[in-house]
Amino acid sequence: TEFVEAGNAHPITLISIGIVAADGREYYAESSEFAVERCNDWVNSNVLPHLGAPELRKTREAISKEIVDFVGNGPEFWAYYSAYDWVILSQLYGAMISRPINWPKHCLDIKQLMGNLKVRSADLPPIRGAAHNALNDARWCRDTWYFCAGIAFGHKRLGI
Repeated sequence: TEFVEAGNAHPITLISIGIVAADGREYYAESSEFAVERCNDWVNSNVLPHLGAPELRKTREAISKEIVDFVGNGPEFWAYYSAYDWVILSQLYGAMISRPINWPKHCLDIKQLMGNLKVRSADLPPIRGAAHNALNDARWCRDTWYFCAGIAFGHKRLGI
């Protein structure tokens, strides 16, 4: 995800989300409900330039329904430094108990996997396309997961 974050005064708010499924399908959406005026300089410089046309943005409700249709029943979620991503995704459905049935209550973290495997950031595959575009970041997460899985299973590279 990409998001607006301003501490206690303003909870984290979704800007965009990208999801790449194990079977290669991709999902990308931008929220029509974030306040541009709450974006800090970093978000203004690194995230907003990578968004599509404003008329392509969707409500959080529409995004939440599309994600359920996209991921289906019983998904496994992975993200890089996943804490905020998981909160943002979960809040699309309201309280934690309101998340879709058969969804996990946690997100698995690629950064933790890297630590367990002693993988250095410098060893990871490069991101393809602009960083801080949620779909490009999701593709990179998939590539990085495959890279780490290859190490875990004794292969130099797996699936990329």
